Amino acid sequence: MKYGLIGGRLAHSYSAEIHAKIGGYPYELKELAPNELNAFFVPPAFEGINVTIPYKQSVIPYLTDLSPEAAAIGAVNTIVNRGGSLYGYNTDFEGMRALIERAGICVFRKKVLVLGTGGTSRTAVAVAKSLGAGEVLRVSRTAKEGAISYVAAARDHADAEILINTTPVGMYPETGGVPIDLAAFPRLCGVVDAIYHPLRTGLVLDAEAHGIPATGGLYMLVRQAVASAELFFDQPQPPEKTERIYRELLAEKRNIVLTGMPGAGKTTVGKCLAEKLGKPFFDADEEVLARIGVPIATFFATHGEAAFREEETAVIHALAGQSGAVIATGGGAILKEENVRELKKNGVLVFLDRDPAEIIPTPDRPLAAGRAALERLYEVRYPRYLATADRRVRVAGGDVA
Repeated sequence: MKYGLIGGRLAHSYSAEIHAKIGGYPYELKELAPNELNAFFVPPAFEGINVTIPYKQSVIPYLTDLSPEAAAIGAVNTIVNRGGSLYGYNTDFEGMRALIERAGICVFRKKVLVLGTGGTSRTAVAVAKSLGAGEVLRVSRTAKEGAISYVAAARDHADAEILINTTPVGMYPETGGVPIDLAAFPRLCGVVDAIYHPLRTGLVLDAEAHGIPATGGLYMLVRQAVASAELFFDQPQPPEKTERIYRELLAEKRNIVLTGMPGAGKTTVGKCLAEKLGKPFFDADEEVLARIGVPIATFFATHGEAAFREEETAVIHALAGQSGAVIATGGGAILKEENVRELKKNGVLVFLDRDPAEIIPTPDRPLAAGRAALERLYEVRYPRYLATADRRVRVAGGDVA
């Protein structure tokens, strides 16, 4: 391996894609067990590597020298081989600082809680202090290494204003968890989550629900990668490259989720959109049909709506884990908050708003089989469609393309 990334679990890393966009050099992902670390470094056969969990501190004994930032933080995420001597850097520092500044979150003179005690938490502490934070406290389950416990954080530091998560809680594939209850901190004015997959973690969604400015970690990932490439080749990158790569990657990874009334054209629009964008397409109703094995109207008549919604939720959870897809949802998928939450983690919800007068009732839609039923359904659901959508698109006429 000439250039690449080492870590424990790398199956869902975006680093190779980012470095391909930076351009012109091979970049590999290499998973290492702890007992393989020594053989990898002695002797070193690489030119430049990135380091991720759990080795940001474990690699330090193999290095000839550390940059001032890496030495102060006590964690390394970038190593450059210069004639057999290994030099360690921490470009996560620049990445996290850029992430916070881009999100418009002001840390100056604020009380900051950093969740976690690993290498990224050390970086977050250093970044918060560099931005003029008034007080910075690390939080962990065991209150080790000078950190306070989660119980103590809620009890004694409810006046915290900024929260930075560096734990893996909420990271793919275990996206259901959140590391802390934001309701315990009524003065929060900024939430930063270093996790980038999913794009919006449960913590970020909770912050948004409370009206708190929040950001996930994708921009940090891109910025640290660009800074690493500058060190690999001792050559500065154009300042605008980080933003360009970030926007490209976000567009590639984010799902487009279509919501709206039965018959509004979600499937037709979705297929057309997927084809134009070169993305895979999934139809939630078709996935439910495959799961239940009978027509939806038959399932409704036999088992009832509640049982159908349970089957639909199982399908939504599976589809929400997709990356870079177009997803057409069933008309009632947004009725359950857990469905909306899952879909928003990796997706932008687009409400296709079609006048019910243009929708043709059909018997295969059990709740909208007749004109009067369809119009009542539209009236009842319309506020929910608006409330859950990130975007609203008015659809009219027969040409949905």
